[in-house]
Amino acid sequence: MFFRDVIGQEEIKQRLIQEVNEGRIPHAQLICGPEGVGKMPLAIAYARYISCTNRGKTDACGTCPSCVKFNKLVHPDVHFVFPIVKSAKGKKEVCDDYIADWRPFVINHPYFNLNHWLGEMDAENSQALIYAKESDEILKKLSLKSSEGGHKITIVWLPEKMHPVCANKLLKLLEEPPEKTVFLLVSEAPDMILPTILSRTQRMNVRKIDEASIDRVLQTKYNILPADSISIAHLANGNFIKALETIHLNEENQLFFDLFVSLMRLSYQRKLREMKMWSEQVAGMGRERQKNFLEYCQRMIRENFIFNLHQRDLTYMTINEQNFATRFAPFVNERNVIGIMDELSEAQLHIEQNVNAKMVFFDFSLKMIVLLKQ
Repeated sequence: MFFRDVIGQEEIKQRLIQEVNEGRIPHAQLICGPEGVGKMPLAIAYARYISCTNRGKTDACGTCPSCVKFNKLVHPDVHFVFPIVKSAKGKKEVCDDYIADWRPFVINHPYFNLNHWLGEMDAENSQALIYAKESDEILKKLSLKSSEGGHKITIVWLPEKMHPVCANKLLKLLEEPPEKTVFLLVSEAPDMILPTILSRTQRMNVRKIDEASIDRVLQTKYNILPADSISIAHLANGNFIKALETIHLNEENQLFFDLFVSLMRLSYQRKLREMKMWSEQVAGMGRERQKNFLEYCQRMIRENFIFNLHQRDLTYMTINEQNFATRFAPFVNERNVIGIMDELSEAQLHIEQNVNAKMVFFDFSLKMIVLLKQ
């Protein structure tokens, strides 16, 4: 991943390049922003540029020994930390146990989210974490001398998933970092990171990708017709992962849409037996997918509320979602929209706390009976 491979984000690229060329590389940076805006590609391109021994004015050379190693993400001075699923037999407890899967996954899918990585790990119902033992691995790696005499770089993807023990040990490293050590924390929920860690990092907010950049990549790299690429770029709302899912007609998004439509219809019709069966179906999906589904429901409620206000240029829905919204949007209004969003947030919190999923979703569906009539 080079800077030229990062979609849009020209201002941030220039800032990172300038830091390196002026010798002002911070020892800890927090690269944060919403999903699909290119935070991880930026972090890897930045690490490559720092390590490159023959860097140009705008990008790494691509031919020096360091760049050759980066092509396969095997540079000995660059370490990755990411959420994993702990093996029941204790065979997979740290990130290095998954590194053989991680490298080709990131190379082939630089724009990805946690759900994609969980699928790669065959996580099933498990929730991914950066476990306490990982902190010892980080300490051990950073205590060694740099293999190539340059910076030692640790890229932490989703630091908000760190176990408290791991987070506290990382804090000590950030307070007294070894010489020529760089931490790149790539986060989608910085509010969930320890405040003491936040205070020791230089924060960089990555904005949504501009529509023109997404449109251009869709046409040049994916051979999408201009009329379609413009529509997809708008629908993506700055999220390139969403643009890719729209191209590939993502099966999970279709499942979430069908489940959402089914719930709204059953709740409106007060079909309790079918609602109970619906809640059992969703309860069998696994915790991470349940959380993703609830996030999808929140987005659909938000989009339908805006649609109901006749602000069509501010809505970001697929054709199927828009067709459903023409009939459903009037039922999401000023009287119930806050109540519905509150119930979705509460359901999400309960799922994160491992409350019985059948109870959570059946309870939510019952509340929807009342809310949709308001």
